[in-house]
Amino acid sequence: MSKYRKLGRTSSQRKALLRGQVTALINNGKIITTEARAKEVRKVVEGLIALAVKERDNFETVTVDAKIAEKDKDGKRVKGDDGKAKFVIVQKEIKKDLPSRLHARRQMLKVLYPVKEVPAEGSGRKKNTKQVDLVEKLFDEIAPKYADRNGGYTRIVKMGPRKGDAAMEVLLELV
Repeated sequence: MSKYRKLGRTSSQRKALLRGQVTALINNGKIITTEARAKEVRKVVEGLIALAVKERDNFETVTVDAKIAEKDKDGKRVKGDDGKAKFVIVQKEIKKDLPSRLHARRQMLKVLYPVKEVPAEGSGRKKNTKQVDLVEKLFDEIAPKYADRNGGYTRIVKMGPRKGDAAMEVLLELV
């Protein structure tokens, strides 16, 4: 007996499908899919959230000096007499992952696809898009929410059969 559902696809197609649905679930909080797919996606998502919960506080805060271009009141870079940009040194506090959290971050990045967020106003412009860091979302938003919970981070709600092929459709959501 196999340990996973094959979903009628080759291994590469199946992995891509699951990665896409896991990414969508973490990004949006819920997805509508078939029951078989939902049960497979649930396994992956619960593992990622458990990893995030385990490693959420495993970092240290470090103060570093950052070299930033000086800007005028319009937000444009100020140039010196030689035509080169002027720089200002500021101190920033950053989170530095400890080795186990860094490993967890890389394990998550193996599964999650990169996501770009397009704001409603000015859509269609490439420079308005922002890269969404789903790993940070897992560590900062989702993990604290489930810190006192031992598993069971997702819920499957049956919605009924799909019109075309009568496959059971379900709503898979984060609890």
